Amino acid sequence: MTAPLSSDQPGGAPAAADLAPGRPLVFRHATVLTMDDAHRVELDADLLISGDRISAIGNNLAVPDGTAEVDATGGILMPGMIDTHRHMWQTVMRGYGADWTLTQYFVWNYLQWGKSFRPQDIYAGNLLSAIEAIDAGVTTSVDWSHNLQTIDHAEAAADALEEVPGRFVLAYGNIQAAPWEWSAAPEFRDFVARRFSGGNDMLGFQMAFDVPPASPDFPERAAFEVARDLNVPVTTHAGVWKVTTDDGIRLMHEHGFMNERTIYVHAASLSPDSYHRIAATGGSASLSTESEQSAGQGYPPTWKLREHGIGVSLSMDTSVWWSADLFSAMRATLSADRAREHLEAHSRDETVTHHKLRAEQVVDWATRGGARALGLDSLTGSLEAGKKADVVLIKNDASPVMFPLLNPYGHVVFQAQRGDVHTVVVDGRVVKYDHRLVGPDLAKARQVVGQTVDYLKGELGPEAWHDGMHPEIPETRVLQNPYTYTYEQE
Repeated sequence: MTAPLSSDQPGGAPAAADLAPGRPLVFRHATVLTMDDAHRVELDADLLISGDRISAIGNNLAVPDGTAEVDATGGILMPGMIDTHRHMWQTVMRGYGADWTLTQYFVWNYLQWGKSFRPQDIYAGNLLSAIEAIDAGVTTSVDWSHNLQTIDHAEAAADALEEVPGRFVLAYGNIQAAPWEWSAAPEFRDFVARRFSGGNDMLGFQMAFDVPPASPDFPERAAFEVARDLNVPVTTHAGVWKVTTDDGIRLMHEHGFMNERTIYVHAASLSPDSYHRIAATGGSASLSTESEQSAGQGYPPTWKLREHGIGVSLSMDTSVWWSADLFSAMRATLSADRAREHLEAHSRDETVTHHKLRAEQVVDWATRGGARALGLDSLTGSLEAGKKADVVLIKNDASPVMFPLLNPYGHVVFQAQRGDVHTVVVDGRVVKYDHRLVGPDLAKARQVVGQTVDYLKGELGPEAWHDGMHPEIPETRVLQNPYTYTYEQE
């Protein structure tokens, strides 16, 4: 017999006893997007979780006595989404740089105020971002943590990630020092040995640094050698217009530092030669489409990656500008690919009659693609018996947008949003139920983030704080146009 999860708490929150870790849990009557190799879609199906694993998927499953039950009727069950590139520490500045260019972002974070972040500020940003991720159904996030100025900063980043019941990867970086400097420090190796030597699949590790335009002596080589010695992957911003170029890819390849675990973030402004090198060495690209569109790294290169057979995952980059959920990332990615396709066809006086990139493929990139990129494909990224139970239920009975449910892939990409995430399970543990978080201390996050914002406002002062949020609008020359009321003054 099963026991439906009760909602006897204020606001419909589940009773704690119903969600006890280790209790079997079954979702009933869902549309299940398995995202397995065959991309099977199971209708009116059940999914049983035992311990930290998926036990079975099928219709009218028999389950152990005492199994907790979630009615998923009218909902979509899908694998937890995976974000392969998120600057989590910057979440304390949510929306602050909405009108920034990439140059203004670099100046603020790299040259000016990023240096002001203390360990507790890194902790605050990571804590809020980690909670926000699982709330939006992102069960695995890569913390592209490139402001770890000291080991104390790194400890704070890792502490926050371990405090939240999600799956995370700390990608260690430091924009205030060269990678061959910080990676050579004994305290860096000690930190890695202390925090990441236990084989914990809830907290992984990468090294995060960039290879800028070519330097003949390739100083980044020393950092790559440290990564090889530690047997950890490298994630790098690649193909960022005029910042990280084909020269960096060529140097990485010539020195033997490109492999199947390397993730190339953006990969937007690269030549065919660079894409060939990435494909030949088995690397993958992390697309942050909202970022590439708005900040100008280059046009999101979806069609180029498909042409070269390069694996793709999705990411949201930073909340300084954009939304922090992968629904927005999927929607932006599919829309950008189609907009480019139409524009190019129109330039040839042609009409697109069939789309090449489909919603199903983008959902794969947001789930299985991330698992492949992170080397977690045997654990997560799809709903299959024996895999870790990282599961998301999209269901919102109070929303007119949840019916009719006809094309589940199209519904996930174009109709659903974070507010429709009903239940989230990570590693077999329910972390969100009935649209409410279970476990994370949101009040604590609000407090520490507020302290950081107050500190940063004090550091900058009122004028710099305002000016940073409102960059100048450059003067523009208004062309003669009979259909406007504004004319150039001679």
